[in-house]
Amino acid sequence: MSKKKPGTKSSTIALNRKAKHEYHIEERFEAGMVLLGWEVKSLRAGKGQITDAYVLLKDGEAFLLGSHIQPLTEASTHVIADPTRTRKLLLHARELARLIGETSKSGQTCVPMALYWKGNRVKCEIALVKGKKLYDKRATEKDRDWDRQKQRILRENNAI
Repeated sequence: MSKKKPGTKSSTIALNRKAKHEYHIEERFEAGMVLLGWEVKSLRAGKGQITDAYVLLKDGEAFLLGSHIQPLTEASTHVIADPTRTRKLLLHARELARLIGETSKSGQTCVPMALYWKGNRVKCEIALVKGKKLYDKRATEKDRDWDRQKQRILRENNAI
């Protein structure tokens, strides 16, 4: 049984809820991120967003594009902060090769799912996904509503 070291955090910074609605998630990977000091301070304050972000695989490397980290006025006084700059993702060579091979197939892409702390480092959970059709989105919505109704009915029956 492993114990957490005192003082370590494992909390979510930002989620991409839209991705679960738009895509079928096939496989998930954990990637490290190359960040600047002001970006880390902003993420500690919870100022990160990855809703419209995507992962670009180019020249055997992975990059996070479209993520927005709002600069703090106290932390970024001496640098010109670019909130939407391209950030490099750190993955093992085997994982990168797998991602590049799978995304070269038609209909598959790679999107960020979450930003979170693992110890004192920021990690980005990326997923290999396939786009949903409109009828798939409707079916998912219908199933979710039905599950909600079932829970409501069960609660009402238990209360009686």
